[in-house]
Amino acid sequence: MLPPPQTLTSIKALLAERGLSPRKNFGQNFLIDANMLRKLVEVASVQPGDLVLEVGPGTGVLTDALLSAGAHVVACEIDRGLAQHLRERYAGLPNFTLVEGDAMPKLQLSAATQDALAGRPFRLVANLPYNIASPLMIELLASFPQCSSQTVTIQKEVAQRLLAKPGTDDFGTLSILAQAMATVKKIADLSPGCFWPQPSITSSFVQLVRLATPHTTDPQGLGDLCTWLFSGRRRQLGTMVAHRAKERNLPVPSLPEGIDPQARAETLSIADFVRLHAALRQLVEPRGA
Repeated sequence: MLPPPQTLTSIKALLAERGLSPRKNFGQNFLIDANMLRKLVEVASVQPGDLVLEVGPGTGVLTDALLSAGAHVVACEIDRGLAQHLRERYAGLPNFTLVEGDAMPKLQLSAATQDALAGRPFRLVANLPYNIASPLMIELLASFPQCSSQTVTIQKEVAQRLLAKPGTDDFGTLSILAQAMATVKKIADLSPGCFWPQPSITSSFVQLVRLATPHTTDPQGLGDLCTWLFSGRRRQLGTMVAHRAKERNLPVPSLPEGIDPQARAETLSIADFVRLHAALRQLVEPRGA
């Protein structure tokens, strides 16, 4: 049987009883808006029996909603005090698995989390801690094709980068990797009042749905290309390519048809970056690869 729903009053009482408080270094701003919690589960289309990864469950407010929808939840919590609370709150529930510890050590999904997922199809539904949102989302897109979707709350500025179009200031590596691998859409913005304690920034509710056929089969290599090209964001492509080829004692490769050597990286489309990756692979791969 599921435990009773949580309110802000009960959350504060719970933390006080255990001598706990929200920790800024863990990015703990608990989502308490009931409408948004319900919408997260609805937009994620969680069905009975679905495997859901939740990173940063906190006191379990979203976890409650996911379990109520019939999901099997793998919850990763780094805070020892909250992990103990979750262990007790969901004791005896067969569709709840707790992974205590850092979900992203060395910017890779932890071995314990991977073991809990056991290679099965899953989706991410979470109020993500701000400090790991971008690396976690990219890690799941790049390395876990069994993750069909990500339905999350994140910083508004990260959402803007995920959705950014060529020629805008927010367009960069994160935009390209996300849009090459998934359909990205913003559902809503969330005011600080949707959280406790209230953050100093606005958040966004976004969903990434993995494409049936992603635009690249090598997201890591594409990311390396983007990182290199955006390191010289205002430089012309032809200049950067010639300089890198000279550094590596390689012939200067031709750019794909239709890509102007005088163009700058920030003006290219997702398809252009994919074609550039194929043409410039030798210039991007580590030396000796």
